[in-house]
Amino acid sequence: MVSTSRSGSGRRSRRLRVRLLVGAGAALLAAGGAAYAWGLPGILAHSATGDRARGSYAADPADGDRAAAALLAGGVRQVPAAGRTGAPGPAEAPGAAAGGGQSAGQAPSGPLAARPAAAEPAIGALFSPGGDGDGPHHCSGVVVHAPGGDLVATAAHCVHRPLLGFRTNLVFVPGYRDRQAPHGVWVPTRIHVHPRWAASQDPDHDIAFLRVRRPGRPGERLEDTAGAYPVRFGAGLPLPARLVGYPGGAEQPLDCSTTAVAESATQLRLDCADVPNGTSGGPVLAGGRTLIGVIGGREGGGDEWTSYSIRFGDATRELYERATRAG
Repeated sequence: MVSTSRSGSGRRSRRLRVRLLVGAGAALLAAGGAAYAWGLPGILAHSATGDRARGSYAADPADGDRAAAALLAGGVRQVPAAGRTGAPGPAEAPGAAAGGGQSAGQAPSGPLAARPAAAEPAIGALFSPGGDGDGPHHCSGVVVHAPGGDLVATAAHCVHRPLLGFRTNLVFVPGYRDRQAPHGVWVPTRIHVHPRWAASQDPDHDIAFLRVRRPGRPGERLEDTAGAYPVRFGAGLPLPARLVGYPGGAEQPLDCSTTAVAESATQLRLDCADVPNGTSGGPVLAGGRTLIGVIGGREGGGDEWTSYSIRFGDATRELYERATRAG
């Protein structure tokens, strides 16, 4: 789901990529100056340990300002929004309609394969400018309703890496399309992952919440600008659902309507072909309007035919509540 080599193997696990990254990094460190040719110093320069016991990181404002400036200098343009369409309003409460079973929603895609989709204000691409080993945008994210109006959900593997810790150069661009940022560029003030993810990259806790701000616009709230989706915990399955994400390097999102089923007690399964790298962290939406997962979890998010998400249960609820209280 994150940007990896696509040499004939399709979409592969983030966990495999991390093992390769760490192994290659160790070898290059042993080789001395060869590490510089590979770019490892850039990766280390954009990493921070944070509070591993709590799984949290308070971002340095200067890092966020630099990352936003680098993204804009690289050709992404902030443009006036043409009007908000496709995103729910911020008044919807998180956890609404928390019952189980089938609910109203769009018909499954036919065939079950992802297709290009219109950009939606509350769904965006997650960038990490500055030469940290990934492409222009390596993941996706979604604005979720929260009291502070400043919360983004994505996959934990998009923001926190084994040994390296938290990324310090993240920029979220809601509604991204064709190098345009109609709802601005936003950077984290705090990042929250579950302690079990921080300690061991437990795939059953592959979820992160980011508190964000817009550089140069103090007091502006993301939710007021882009809208937000309410979060639903403990959703019953099966459930009609739509997954959305930005393929790495693509200038528009894709989506697929399918059915979320239980892969296990802790994982959702969504059968849909052609969901490529970069879509990790993108939303899984029940009925088109309620967030029940983000692409990630088992096998780093899936393979060429199937996507996964963790199931939002008590642990995700506790992480969400911690994120909304922090700061």
